[in-house]
Amino acid sequence: MRKIKIIAGITWAFAGLILIIILFPGLNGFSRSLAKMPFMKINPNYSGGEIVFSDSSMGYIIEIRKPVFDGLWKERNHGFVQLDWRGNIPQIITDTIDFDRDGNNDFNITINTDKPETNIQPLNNKVESLNISTETSFGWVVRVNILK
Repeated sequence: MRKIKIIAGITWAFAGLILIIILFPGLNGFSRSLAKMPFMKINPNYSGGEIVFSDSSMGYIIEIRKPVFDGLWKERNHGFVQLDWRGNIPQIITDTIDFDRDGNNDFNITINTDKPETNIQPLNNKVESLNISTETSFGWVVRVNILK
């Protein structure tokens, strides 16, 4: 019985070694194809959410993303909305934002990209405060804390 266990263990280890040697060169392609599967998505807490509105009438592009309230098990009462400015953005950005697209402005935002300094003036009781405002490789990103 002891010899059978030893032979089975060595066979199992050898099979695992062969499997690793066969799969190792293909791991890069396997991980790429796995990442393209429909159930693989980047969490909106990292990506900022889906783009729901885009406007390019000011000479630069502003993208307003879907508000994010994701929690571990359920949606939270506090979340954020992300705004992306892309393209040739001016030194001082001044915009009035209606992130929920209900026809009522939700907040005014002024960004001085040189200092950098961002001021937000809430016009809706759902808007809490500024979360983050930073320069990116494509322009400027702001996250504003909001209530559900």
